Amino acid sequence: MLKSGDSAPDFQAVDHEGNTVTLADQRGQRVVLWFYPVADTPG
Repeated sequence: MLKSGDSAPDFQAVDHEGNTVTLADQRGQRVVLWFYPVADTPG
């Protein structure tokens, strides 16, 4: 379990343009993860 002040583990995600991005690629920058439902999906 992570504790306050711990570094986040590396992970990968797909951005809005379909590119795979890893947390390691963003090292040294501030990162915000923004999740939202895709249009025409329930919820």
